[in-house]
Amino acid sequence: MKLKGSDIIVRTLIEQGVDCVFGYPGGTVIDIYDSLYKYADQIHHVLTAHEQGAAHAADGYARATGKVGVCIATSGPGSTNLVTGIATAFLDSIPMVAITGNVAMAQIGTDSFQELDITGVTLPITKHNFFVSDSSQLAGTIRAAFELAMSGRPGPVLVDIAKNAQAATAEYEPADPVRPTYSFAADKAKVAEAAELINSSKRPYVYFGGGAVTSHTEPQILQLADMIDAPIGCSLMGISAIPTDSERFLGMEGMHGHFASTRAITNADCIVALGVRFNDRSTGNRKKFARSAKIVHIDIDESELSKTVADAVDLHGDLALTLRELLPLIDRKQRPEWAEQVRGYVERERAGADTRDGLTPRNVMRTLQGHLGARTPVVTDVGQHQMWAAQYLKFSLRRTFISSGGLGTMGFGMGAAIGAQMGTGEHVALITGDGSFGMNLNEMATAVTNGVPLVILLLNNGVLGMVRQQQRFICSKRYSNVDLNRRTDFVALAKAFGADGTRVSSLEELDAALTTAFAADGPYLVEVPIDKEELVLPMMLPGGTLDNLIVEDGE
Repeated sequence: MKLKGSDIIVRTLIEQGVDCVFGYPGGTVIDIYDSLYKYADQIHHVLTAHEQGAAHAADGYARATGKVGVCIATSGPGSTNLVTGIATAFLDSIPMVAITGNVAMAQIGTDSFQELDITGVTLPITKHNFFVSDSSQLAGTIRAAFELAMSGRPGPVLVDIAKNAQAATAEYEPADPVRPTYSFAADKAKVAEAAELINSSKRPYVYFGGGAVTSHTEPQILQLADMIDAPIGCSLMGISAIPTDSERFLGMEGMHGHFASTRAITNADCIVALGVRFNDRSTGNRKKFARSAKIVHIDIDESELSKTVADAVDLHGDLALTLRELLPLIDRKQRPEWAEQVRGYVERERAGADTRDGLTPRNVMRTLQGHLGARTPVVTDVGQHQMWAAQYLKFSLRRTFISSGGLGTMGFGMGAAIGAQMGTGEHVALITGDGSFGMNLNEMATAVTNGVPLVILLLNNGVLGMVRQQQRFICSKRYSNVDLNRRTDFVALAKAFGADGTRVSSLEELDAALTTAFAADGPYLVEVPIDKEELVLPMMLPGGTLDNLIVEDGE
């Protein structure tokens, strides 16, 4: 059948199972928005306050559901406003398709109004991008974009479409939704080599990342750790891949990770790395990282193998399929001396726990925990509050912890929380700080307009806490430009947007406020004062080593 190009775009999105897109209209996507109007009974469009919010919403939708998130923007500033959100998705391996309009082919290269080479701009932060100049290319290109976004290591793909291609007609034939390609297990000889190394180890440690969330390998991870009597740790992106109350799970390791988890990986003689990167936050000084350990690394992205640390055995393949090959070759063995050593780390961590009364970060997170359901998505912005959430909250289901890891994007939270709610239908909790919230608080308008049931827990310490903390230790308390000195009344601001909110001054008030917030039909902001001297501990100084953690303030 012959259809207008913009109709082909929307029909292909529907064909791919897309039920919700996020965006902001403009001159070069008027045709697409006209088609969205025609098919509004089949696909829901969420009008955000800013294109960056649309990209983060598509990202949050993808993280919460496992499906491809979709955002739409016009040319020029509309497309460049997507860049931070695309980069956030790229560094955290989140499947996204970003659709942008561009000027007609007759105007390309003439510096016409809002003309921009967005494919050139986004080349380093996408798995691939396309420029479509002819309407006959639309359906095939969008299908290819979805396949690429989902396949192998997931990530964002951009499709830039000239205005003439949206307006012209072309043949369209419906097709089935595309499926991810190239799922394969690692080479059998490599798997056997890995099994031999693991079986001969005395102090194994199982370490997983975001790939474990994507591949749904909870049973295999727990089985492997039980068979080799190993502790389990994760990166920030791995949180929620297995239940945090699992007996062997020590939590996140690294720069601000749990003491026991970080000590265990540092002193292991074999690290079984599952769908995880060894970035600087997890290793510190790489030349001194886990010097006694041999690393068995499984990853679908071959470029990550031996990329930053030298692996003893590289296993290039799908995590779930490779574990299926590996587990039958693993010997079940108890390692009592290693287990006792790990228990010592756990006991030391417990002995150093923050047991103060009042509105401490630990008590705030524990109070929030009492209001979270098993399926409640918890979204964070970036900063100290993010690390406190990662350290103290517990999760039992995959995809319920949503946070920007690789890019560390302040302002990620509001858009991502809206996307997560749209994707799951669940009440969502957003943990943010006064610095991060200020980056994209305009998306409060989107949440109110769409009646998004969203609890915003705003930890307000009046400073850029994570930067201030580093200045405390690195710059001898020379606090340069981290005191925000803002007089913003966040509760009044929430009400100005049409939301509701309250400010609390005690744990009892916080508990009551959260009860009210989770019962609200729309967004509800709870502002919690936090002392600016509160620290995220443990802490590894940038460039430092994991065996030299700061575990207490020392003052």
